[in-house]
Amino acid sequence: MSNTKRYLGLRIQEIRRQQGIKQAELAELIGVESNHISKIECGRCFPSFELLDKIAEKLNKPVSSFLETEHFYNRNEVIKTIVSSLKHTSDEKFRTIYKLIKDIV
Repeated sequence: MSNTKRYLGLRIQEIRRQQGIKQAELAELIGVESNHISKIECGRCFPSFELLDKIAEKLNKPVSSFLETEHFYNRNEVIKTIVSSLKHTSDEKFRTIYKLIKDIV
């Protein structure tokens, strides 16, 4: 569970920073103390659904975007996920993915 809180907080922080909004500004926009935003972003607490909805509205994102956290996983977790996905991929897609990886790496 702690990883879920951590990743959710990191994702909210990432989106907030991409938009150039400071913690204090977001806190004011949604009507909470800035230390509450800090606790959420550090993974010390979950926001309520109501608060999560307000954050999403003020950041102009759907709530679901906060759950896109795979890029925060450690390297081994990502490799396991990729390998598992590749095992269930068609041969054609597998070859395309291989070509893409080969070109990038």
